[in-house]
Amino acid sequence: MAMGTLPACVVDIGTGYTKLGYAGNTEPQFIMPSCIAVKESASVGSKVAKGVDDLDFFIGDEAQDKPNYSVKWPVRHGIVEDWDLMEKFMEQIIFKYMRSEPEDHHFLMTEPPLNTPENREYLAEIMFESFNVPGLYIAVQAVLALAASWTSRSVGDRVLTGTVIDSGDGVTHVIPVAEGYVIGSCIKHIPIAGRDITYFIQQLLRERETGIPPEQSMEVAKAVKERFCYICPDIAKEFAKYEADPKKWIKVYEGLNSVTRQKFNIDIGHERFLGPEIFFHPEFSNPDFTNPISTVVDDVIQNCPIDVRRPLYKNVVLSGGSTMFKDFGRRVQRDLKRIVDARLNISKQLSSGTITPKPMEVQVISHSMQRYAVWFGGSMLASTAEFYKVCHTKADYDERGPSICRYNPVFGTMQ
Repeated sequence: MAMGTLPACVVDIGTGYTKLGYAGNTEPQFIMPSCIAVKESASVGSKVAKGVDDLDFFIGDEAQDKPNYSVKWPVRHGIVEDWDLMEKFMEQIIFKYMRSEPEDHHFLMTEPPLNTPENREYLAEIMFESFNVPGLYIAVQAVLALAASWTSRSVGDRVLTGTVIDSGDGVTHVIPVAEGYVIGSCIKHIPIAGRDITYFIQQLLRERETGIPPEQSMEVAKAVKERFCYICPDIAKEFAKYEADPKKWIKVYEGLNSVTRQKFNIDIGHERFLGPEIFFHPEFSNPDFTNPISTVVDDVIQNCPIDVRRPLYKNVVLSGGSTMFKDFGRRVQRDLKRIVDARLNISKQLSSGTITPKPMEVQVISHSMQRYAVWFGGSMLASTAEFYKVCHTKADYDERGPSICRYNPVFGTMQ
């Protein structure tokens, strides 16, 4: 960190949750839903003190239990859609949660792949004009996720080339990164993420369990997903396991009815592996999309320039809460290896055995910082001295305007 400066603030705003904290820490200080509750006054001529209604809003968990307020989610599919709400959201993040004076801290903000340059400008305007921050750097989430995976390997292997599978609450992206730059034309997104798994489990439980209070079914499905779900190597064998020894595999979820305050119990059976299985068999929940995640990863890498394909297969990095299922990485690696090996065998057969292709190394990396990978990567990079050199400063902004934030140089291979 540069001498005499306070630590930078790292803010990762996602579709479902926002992670925020100070650079140099291993975990975010706050994780809260990315929602904001605003008062929508329908009454004409109501006597509200001028200017006070602007401050009448709540964010995060507080926003969700305010019955007389309208709850809005300013971010959809990773991209900010309502900038007025975003400004209010940032205001409470900085003053109420981080308790920081924005003039004293540099900020590292994250953006999704394929974010528009205009969105970067809007963000720069809010940060420099409303909050008067001394410096701002907008980092691509995929690059930060790659940096976070360095915790699981030796210093010599710290590269910024790899394929990132980033699966959060609202969207799953497969993003190829070469030398710290995202290959934008090859990014694919998968319309299956944490929320879809929750909906699918909710649907399975609804069909089978009658004891769940309807207004809590979503909450129960989310708790089941987070506590009991895992990835199985083979569905047919898994069904057979449950048939053979149900006592061993079926778990019991205990809940409390929020209205009657009575306890209820439900059995959790096949939902444990069928929920996250929709990553590998999307047709279970979405008839319009049938490509398993491993096929999508393979397609993405095959679309990339030929000279980066091997390093991309060798460094597939997981990031985001929806990749936290037990054995997720192992299953993706197995399926991807099968696809790659099958392709090499075909090329060997086509050459009638005269060409023996060099085996392709496929490695999927799971690490301890996976859930908050993007935030943790940002925290690591923002605590280096180099970060302060690549930040866009307030002086630059005053001189040239928001267009300076259209380009953010890549840094931090940490040599």
